[in-house]
Amino acid sequence: MPRERTAEEGPVRVATEKIPVSTGPGMQIVDVTAALSERLRALGARSGVATVFVSGSTAALTTVEYEPGLVRDLQELFERLAPQGARYHHEGRWHDGNGHSHVRASLLGPSLSIPVVEGKLTLGTWQQVIFVDFDVPARERELVVQYVGE
Repeated sequence: MPRERTAEEGPVRVATEKIPVSTGPGMQIVDVTAALSERLRALGARSGVATVFVSGSTAALTTVEYEPGLVRDLQELFERLAPQGARYHHEGRWHDGNGHSHVRASLLGPSLSIPVVEGKLTLGTWQQVIFVDFDVPARERELVVQYVGE
């Protein structure tokens, strides 16, 4: 049976912030760990869960060791899995040339939930949160960060 919170512990709260991200054309991988940590610091987050979400169906979030070799490995992997020049039924309907972007984004997904302990994301030593924009044109995006905790 779950334990009830006492008044001394304070209320559980929910706070929502946004992080703007600008990308160039083609697949872009952006380390957003520092921006996410800064938003949580500004909220006074101590213990809870941070969920990061990107709206749109051609971008995604995940964690990696963010370094040039792995960034290139990811770019090459997605080109093998869902090549830009392949035939996509989506493009037959919309003629926008980004069928591969939708397929790639669906493989990673639009959100992450990360525990926050003692005010810090519980990421590993070599683990960073990355935003991946798979779309064809340059874009202005917003990541929604929702923190639930104390």
